[in-house]
Amino acid sequence: PSYAAALKKMGVDVVTLANNHILDYGREALSDTFTTLDGQGILYAGAGDSVERAQEVQVIEVNGKKYGFLAASRVLPVAGWNVESAVPDVLVVYVHWGLEHQEKPEAYQRTLAQKYIEAGADVVFGAHSHCLQGIEYIDGKPVFYSLGNFVFGSSIERTMAVEMVVDKDGAISYKLVGAKAENGKTRQMNELEQQQLNDYINSISFGVTVQDDGTVTPQ
Repeated sequence: PSYAAALKKMGVDVVTLANNHILDYGREALSDTFTTLDGQGILYAGAGDSVERAQEVQVIEVNGKKYGFLAASRVLPVAGWNVESAVPDVLVVYVHWGLEHQEKPEAYQRTLAQKYIEAGADVVFGAHSHCLQGIEYIDGKPVFYSLGNFVFGSSIERTMAVEMVVDKDGAISYKLVGAKAENGKTRQMNELEQQQLNDYINSISFGVTVQDDGTVTPQ
């Protein structure tokens, strides 16, 4: 519960609960997680007290636009992922997939990414590998295969957040914000470190250019 309070203070609005550790402490603890997040006013996707709740689109409305969030752990889109009732202007999908400590996505990740985009996702963010993976544009929509570890109670050589900006006309831009952790504390990278991160992401991505300021564009 104290961590949930910390997330609230950080400004976190929505989280994914779809991952391979969510049942480590059993169903009762998972139910407690729902109650704790509800108490903090933090939305959660990818788990719930029913399959229908787990598949439900979480919607946040900002400046007249609806942003939908779905989450999954290595699954295909299913009928319950019908987003018509939510009608978000922008649909974000978080997926827990891949192999740990592998900088390149598995073939199935790229296949699933294609299916997520075809199912209506505007952007896909991945996790689970504990390291950064590359970026790919599919049908004009970006897939960030893994953002790595942002907070993990240990030193982290390189990780990143993604600044996603939607303008009034609905155009979306993406910018990498590099970070690293020392002694369990995460901090933003300096200019040199950010450039090294940009170069690294360029080297492991697919048809993507990361510009000097971290802006991501398809080649």
